[in-house]
Formats: sequence, C-alpha cells, structure tokens
Amino acid sequence: MAKLIASIYGWVDERLGLEELLKFAKKKTVPVHKHSFWYYWGGISLFFFIVQAFTGVLLLVYYRPGPDAYESVRQITYEIHFGWLIRSAHSWSANLMVASVFIHMFSVYFMKAYRAPREFGWWSGMLLLIITLLFGFSGYLLPMDELAYFATKVGLEIPNALPLIGEPMTNLFRGGLEVGELTVQRFFALHVVVMPALFLPILVFHLWLVQKHGNATIPSEAAKPKSEQKSIPFFPNFLMNDLAMWLIALNVMALCASLFPWDLGEPADPLKPAPTGIHPEWYFMSAFQVLKIMGNIFPGALGEGLGITIFTLGLILWTLIPLYDGKSENGRRARNATYFGLLALGILVVTTIWGYAVL
Repeated sequence: MAKLIASIYGWVDERLGLEELLKFAKKKTVPVHKHSFWYYWGGISLFFFIVQAFTGVLLLVYYRPGPDAYESVRQITYEIHFGWLIRSAHSWSANLMVASVFIHMFSVYFMKAYRAPREFGWWSGMLLLIITLLFGFSGYLLPMDELAYFATKVGLEIPNALPLIGEPMTNLFRGGLEVGELTVQRFFALHVVVMPALFLPILVFHLWLVQKHGNATIPSEAAKPKSEQKSIPFFPNFLMNDLAMWLIALNVMALCASLFPWDLGEPADPLKPAPTGIHPEWYFMSAFQVLKIMGNIFPGALGEGLGITIFTLGLILWTLIPLYDGKSENGRRARNATYFGLLALGILVVTTIWGYAVL
C-alpha cells in the first residue's frame, strides 16, 4: 500500500511539482508577536467566501429569479429538506464574511501592512471589499420579501444621490424607475455571474501577493534586532492554527444558522407603505446615516450630494494611504495615518450605532 501511495505521489509530483510547493511552504514563515491574532482574519474571510460559494450553488438548484422569486425561496425555506438551514447558513456566512473583511482591513491598516512592497496587496484587498459589499447588496433583494424590497429601495438612494451619474446608473441596476421583477433578474445576474467573475481573479491575485511578500511585521516588532524577532513556519504550524480558526468560524456560523434561522417575511407589495424603521443592511448603515445627517443640515439634493462626496473622498484617501505612508518608519506621516484610521473607524462605528438608535 505504501509503495502504491509513493508511486501515485511520484507520478503527480513529476507533473505538478508538488515537492517545489512543499519546499516553498516550509521556507515561508509567519511573525509571532502579541498581535499575531489579527493574521487569521484574512483566512477567516476566505473561509466564509467558500461557504458562500458552496451554499449558493445549492440554493441555485431551487431558486427562480423573476416573478417566482418569493415562491421559490418560500419552498426552499419551508418545503425542501434542510433548505432552511442552507439558506440560513448562506445568509449568516454573508454577514460574517463582511464583518471579517472589515476586521481584516482595519487590522492590515493599523499594522501598516500596506507599506512597500505591499501596496498592490492593499489595493486588491480594497477591490475585494467593495465587491463583497456589492455581493451582499445584490443578494439581499433576491428573496423579494417585504423587508428585502423596501430595504433595497432605501439602499439604492445612496448611489442615486451621486451627482450626474447617480440617477442613470441606479435606473440601469433597477431596470427602470422602480424596484421590481427586472431588478431581481439584474441583481441575480450580478450576484451569481458578474460579481464572481470579478471577485475570483482579484482574489487569486491577492492571495498570490500574500504568498509572495508574506505577512507584514508590525513596526514595533520590525524595529527590534533580528535575534529578538520570532516566527513560526507557515507549514504546518500556522496552517494548522489557521484551520483551527476555520473550525471555530464554522461552529459560530452553524450556531447562528441553527439557533437564529433567517426569516422570510411577507411577499413584497409595492402598493403597501414601507414598514416603520426600514433601513439598509448594517454594513451600509453608516453611509445611510451620513446622508440623513447631511440631508437634515442641508435639505434637498445639496445635503445628499455632500454626504456622498464626504464618503467618496474618504474612501479615495483610505485607498491611497500607501502613497502617503509608504515607508517603514514611524515618523509624522505614520502618526497622521494612524489618526486618520482611528477617525475613520470612529465615524464608521458611531454613525452605524447612531443609525440604529434613531430608527
């Protein structure tokens, strides 16, 4: 048996170069320090994406976009064996993935892991974050229940507030002036075709950059003498720890999906008034609240335009931070970048909580 396994391994190795991959994996190391915990969030985000892909394919077997969207989701939830669990796992993993990506982004930012030569890792990660948010937004409408319908209408007011391009772009995504069956079909195409086609190559590029440059050492550790810097081999030590984190993430998602199954409300009725307290998903609440604040200070299109401008400008500055703080030193620019990160995090948290508090 051992000879057969060795023969098969040799045959595969000759064609795929497995030994070269193992040598590379054994050479790769990961820094060890008191902030090493944050290294795992990129892998956790990847795990939730894999769950999304797996459960999404299972849901595709029964989901029907268009006029029967709500009925197909009702059948999945109440009639298909374990359909409720698959749908709940898909919804919970989507939210947990967004949360993980945000945690990963902020940990990378405050650990200064965007500095040279990792600028493209930061920029590709920002693209993945934006596409992840679009994944969530496009998928939220697909059940076409009352909450999804009105929340999508509210959420579309954010891009609609963009000057010049906002209204025609929003109408293009909606398939008209109102959210309806065409909107579901277009969001479905975005969710299962366009977004994955954009996401996967950028993800592969991002993972390749991580392997090429390795995990960044935080500035306080990098300043220590080489003899005092600790690390562990990526394979098998860090990989085993990473898989343990995946197991924890799986258990968290399974508990959420089974104990708090995702609800399905009443079918959407455009003629009914919107339920009280309607709002977009939590990861868009900050932008929604900023628009409301600006709208109260400057009524009309001016307030909406200012709100969108503030968020757009902040996102551009956030994305371009490697061009400002790109050197591995703790000077004035590094401190300013840290203050900017704390400000951005504070605004995001405060406006999100504020948005829910005033519902």
